[in-house]
Amino acid sequence: MLIIPAIDLKDGQCVRLKQGLMEQATVFSDSPAEMARHWVAQGARRLHLVDLNGAFAGKPKNESAIKAILKVVGDDIPVQLGGGIRDLDTIERCLDDGLSYVIIGTAAVKNPGFLHDACTAFPGHIIVGLDARDGKVATDGWSKLTGHDVVDLGKKYEDYGVESIIYTDIGRDGMLSGLNVEATVRLAQALTIPVIASAACPVWTTSRPCAPSKAKASSAPSPVVPSMTALSTSRQRRNSLIS
Repeated sequence: MLIIPAIDLKDGQCVRLKQGLMEQATVFSDSPAEMARHWVAQGARRLHLVDLNGAFAGKPKNESAIKAILKVVGDDIPVQLGGGIRDLDTIERCLDDGLSYVIIGTAAVKNPGFLHDACTAFPGHIIVGLDARDGKVATDGWSKLTGHDVVDLGKKYEDYGVESIIYTDIGRDGMLSGLNVEATVRLAQALTIPVIASAACPVWTTSRPCAPSKAKASSAPSPVVPSMTALSTSRQRRNSLIS
C-alpha cells in the first residue's frame, strides 16, 4: 500500500476545502515547504500537490510555494501537481522544474485533443484527474458539472496513454468521510491503468495513523490533517495506491 500525502495550496498556504468551496477553507500551515519536509520525514514515497488558485484561474498561481516544496524534496521522491495545467508549455515548465507528473483535469474534458498531444509529447508523465458528483464529471475547480460519465471518459483517456487516473468524489472531499468505494471500484474495474481514488482520510496527531506507512499528522491547529486516500483495483494492477 502506497500512501501519497496531499498538500492543497491556496494563497501560498496549506489548506483543506470543504466540497471544493474556496470560501470553505481551513488553513493547516503557512509553510508548504515545511509540510512537505514533514511528510518526507514520515516516510512518504510520493507527494500530491494541488494548486487550488490555479484550478480556478486556468494557470498555475502558487509557483513559488511549489518550487519551495521541490527544493526541499529534491530527488528523494516523485511529486505530482494538478491545478491550472492547460497547455503544453505549462507541462514542459512543470517537468523542467522537477515535477515527476502533471495532472490534467478541466482541460482533459474541454480539450481532449490537448490531452492526446500531452500524452504523446510527455509519455509516462501525464495523469488525468476525474472529479465527479453522482458519476458525472465536474470541471473548472468543480464549479461546473458536465454530462460526461466518469467511466466513459476514463476508458477514452486510457486509450490516449495516460499514466493513471485520479478519481475524486466531490461530495466526500474535505468531509473526512473516506472513499466512495463503490464508485471507485466501478471505475477501476473498467480500466487496466491504475486508478488513484482521492478522499479525505482523518489522521490524528496522537494514536490514529491513516495507514501502515506510519504517516503521522503534522503540527496543525486541528487534531486532523487532510490527506488523500487512493485505491488501485485495475485488472492488471491490484495493489493499492493511497494519495
